[in-house]
Amino acid sequence: MQYRRRALVVLFVASLALSGCGNSSDAAPAGAVEGVTGNPLEVTVSAKAAERLGIQTTEVKGTLAGRTSVPYAAVLYDAQGDTWVYATSAQDVFVRTQVRVDRIDGDVALLLDGPPSGTSVVTVGLAELYGAETGVGDPE
Repeated sequence: MQYRRRALVVLFVASLALSGCGNSSDAAPAGAVEGVTGNPLEVTVSAKAAERLGIQTTEVKGTLAGRTSVPYAAVLYDAQGDTWVYATSAQDVFVRTQVRVDRIDGDVALLLDGPPSGTSVVTVGLAELYGAETGVGDPE
């Protein structure tokens, strides 16, 4: 009896693991990240995925000194310590854009170089976009 239970559990687990192997559809699920386009720093998500990820944006602001600023939450550090923001190029299309941070003042990053004032940048969902762009968590 014990052997039969173990055998059934093993068969059940194996069937779960193999259930997705025959799926030949190339279409992304409705809430999925479609992935990288022709630009290696660009990520496109479906509207449902953007909602599920809770992606929020704000505009780059100009400063009195002629520089620009973004919320510190919009700044992404990569493994090499380079700083980036995700700027929106179209609806639900995000382009990782390198910035040079002059200094951090509270929750504001003052930039030496980056996107122009008025550019929409992501403040919530950066890590998820970066993971989608670089393939972190991609089963393939």
